[in-house]
Amino acid sequence: MFYKNIRHKSGCVICGKRLIYNDEDEALNCLFCHNTFYSNVKCIKGHYICDRCHSLSANELIQEYCISSQSTNPLNLSMELMRHPAIKMHGPEHHFLVPAVLLAAYYNRTGSFQEKKTKIITAGKRAEKILGGFCGTHGACGAAIGTGIFVSLITNNTPLAGKEWKESNMMTSKSLSVIAEHGGPRCCKRNSFLAIIAVTKHFNINGFNSAESIKCEFTRFNKECLKSDCPFF
Repeated sequence: MFYKNIRHKSGCVICGKRLIYNDEDEALNCLFCHNTFYSNVKCIKGHYICDRCHSLSANELIQEYCISSQSTNPLNLSMELMRHPAIKMHGPEHHFLVPAVLLAAYYNRTGSFQEKKTKIITAGKRAEKILGGFCGTHGACGAAIGTGIFVSLITNNTPLAGKEWKESNMMTSKSLSVIAEHGGPRCCKRNSFLAIIAVTKHFNINGFNSAESIKCEFTRFNKECLKSDCPFF
């Protein structure tokens, strides 16, 4: 069973704060697609989501947001996406979210924006093949496989490659090891954070890695939460 991110049934879907309705429209930037729209509605903290992004599916949202974002911090990107109600507490969308935020951060750092778009779209197609519940039925968490997708794409890996083949499989192995060591039951948020951190530690690129700690905002929506045994609790 998937649990919807239903924290905010009214008000701002991001923070739950009260919405402000002004007499006149003003230019507002959508938090997810980063396009400018004219609207008379925003939350008291300034958040604004356009109608299109408000209604996108999880994978559409991830693709749109990661292509348009200029952030070099994959953990921040993941957290902002997870706050959107389209991203459920658990679900296969996390298998795409992990490589997408990593690719966005990586190519934003290198300035290769067109390549970023192409690689994120490709990651989405590859992630579609990793079904929900993969961690339990195949013994391989989809978030960890997502890190292998990321490395495979930035190295242009193929089944016939040498060093690139090793690098992408090694990354998946490291991510799986870290996730497995924390034990079950599964938590798509915890495993995604662990997978992303595993990549940032592996590459250790200044400006790409994320040193700050992440505090999970989704504990109360996960009945299997490990609580104090989770590093993000």
